[in-house]
Amino acid sequence: MIKKLLTHAVATLTLGLACAGAHAQEINFGIIATESTQNLKQNWQPLIDEMNRQTGLKVTAFFAPDYAGIIEGMRFNKVQLGWFGNKSGMEAVDRSNGEVFSKVVNVDGTEGYYSHLIVHRESPIHTLDDVLKNGKSLSFGNGDPNSTSGFLVPGYYVFAKNNIDAKTHFKVMRAANHETNALAVANKQVDVATNNSENMAKLETRFPEKFKDIRIIWTSPLIPSDPIVMRKDLPEATKTKIRNFFLNYAKTNAREKEIMAKMNWSEFKESSNAQLTPIRQLELFSKRNKIESDAALNDTDKKARFAEIDKKLAELK
Repeated sequence: MIKKLLTHAVATLTLGLACAGAHAQEINFGIIATESTQNLKQNWQPLIDEMNRQTGLKVTAFFAPDYAGIIEGMRFNKVQLGWFGNKSGMEAVDRSNGEVFSKVVNVDGTEGYYSHLIVHRESPIHTLDDVLKNGKSLSFGNGDPNSTSGFLVPGYYVFAKNNIDAKTHFKVMRAANHETNALAVANKQVDVATNNSENMAKLETRFPEKFKDIRIIWTSPLIPSDPIVMRKDLPEATKTKIRNFFLNYAKTNAREKEIMAKMNWSEFKESSNAQLTPIRQLELFSKRNKIESDAALNDTDKKARFAEIDKKLAELK
């Protein structure tokens, strides 16, 4: 009788541990809202299916209406792994216990992309100077506040460096994802909007007629390619499976290469939090410019805030 009870107890414990282990292997993969969920799912689901098959993990796509939803999802452990832009990736690292372990490589082998300002092809706006001089008569489609190319980069190079507050510079300003902004420009719903080279390539494929109605009037310096981030507290065995999957994916397999090509990428490459350093510098420079142009601050307050920012900049070098 005792032997039967012990056998039953061991079996129950083993089953419980197996269930716990299976539960620990469930991974939500966060995908930032650069375009419609339908388009994102169409692009990412084949790769996620492959991840499930090759790693043995139960990986599920996780979508949110904005970038913050993915950042907060990782913060509260509703998302354990995700594709981010550099600014949202920085937020995930700083606020959500994340770490960068990989980054995407473009289909042409380059490891970066560009932010753009776009207008309709018939627009009288031809240069950045036209935007800066005529803001009060223009409607502006800004990016998500956590977007690198849609918000941070143009926020610094276009607005902060010219001592302009985008919120007050334009007749109307609204925020949306890249695809929505591009279509709004093509349909003459906004005069000028932010976008990036990656999304423009997707737009040319999905909406070729709309793409023809868009003209680029400003291009940023090169932005590091998108990071893949996972939570630092994942089990080491799980992290190893995830890392190995990404770093070996699409290296030789023709089907995998085809899946990546549909996203305008060729492969994933090893990376770390170090790739976020230029973005951290950019954000600090932007803050410095805003302080410089803030008439409400006296010289003493400005000097103190400059010292704090300059200290952080020095630490990043």
